[in-house]
Amino acid sequence: MRLDDFDPNINVEDQRGQGGGGFGFGGGGGGGLLFGLLPMVFSRFGCGGVVILLIALAVFGGLGSLGGGGSGVRTSAPSEQSARHGTDTKSSCTIDAASKVACNAFSSADKTWAAIFQQSGERFVAPKLVFYSGSGQSGCGAAQSAMGPFYCPQDQGVYLDTSFFDELGNRFGAKGDFAQDYVIAHEFGHHIQNLLGTSAKVAQAERQGSQAEGNRMSVRLELQADCYAGVWAAQNRDRLDPGDIQEGMTAAYAIGDDTLQKQAQGRVVPDSFTHGTSAQRQHWLQTGLDSGDPARCDTFSGAI
Repeated sequence: MRLDDFDPNINVEDQRGQGGGGFGFGGGGGGGLLFGLLPMVFSRFGCGGVVILLIALAVFGGLGSLGGGGSGVRTSAPSEQSARHGTDTKSSCTIDAASKVACNAFSSADKTWAAIFQQSGERFVAPKLVFYSGSGQSGCGAAQSAMGPFYCPQDQGVYLDTSFFDELGNRFGAKGDFAQDYVIAHEFGHHIQNLLGTSAKVAQAERQGSQAEGNRMSVRLELQADCYAGVWAAQNRDRLDPGDIQEGMTAAYAIGDDTLQKQAQGRVVPDSFTHGTSAQRQHWLQTGLDSGDPARCDTFSGAI
């Protein structure tokens, strides 16, 4: 995808190289990471998310992005890459190619959604992009690379360990710049939900309902964020290269709940889904791509 270079005025924070180290799963440190993750996973995904987290830990011997484990070992000494960090937007966004991809996509989403909100008369508030390596701190608690990219509504931040992009391509087979752009656009979609009050309504419904009902609401929220990612891409259709849409579809398929559960445990447990099936994620990404209209992203009415 041929995006412009990032706007130097976007809000970027860089927590890389600020200590925190890592966790050696083989040497007893994994328990600290696991119990640090449980409260956040439970608050966002309920018991089903905790079950998936525990299964992933047992199967892969560690936690990587999206519940996978990479090597399963993190040393306490930061790598040369993690020790590097920027002091302002320009330096943070140009440390490496992955950082620039993230900043370019984030900046484009920021500009696109600001224009959409202006057209509809809504007030737009820009989020921030926060880089970290291995571990960091968010307004929602600890940030761990094991969690994958996430959005924190408390501080309106999109949190990213760019090593996720390597895992997305190498482990899940979702290669290409648009696959990475889709990840950023999806998390930006959660910010849009936060601004519109959708996230708060879902959180309230999750608290008041059963675990299964909460999981179903979480699925609808995540699928809407996929659709919003498609809307962003559609609004920038002139920047798409041949093969970009397929890259996005491959990424959406790779991170479907059913696909991940089959890989982790060899079977599928629909009641524990929190993000939607591979087919659902592809469908709603395509819906946004086809329409370019946020109003078409109503995942809360009817079947999904």
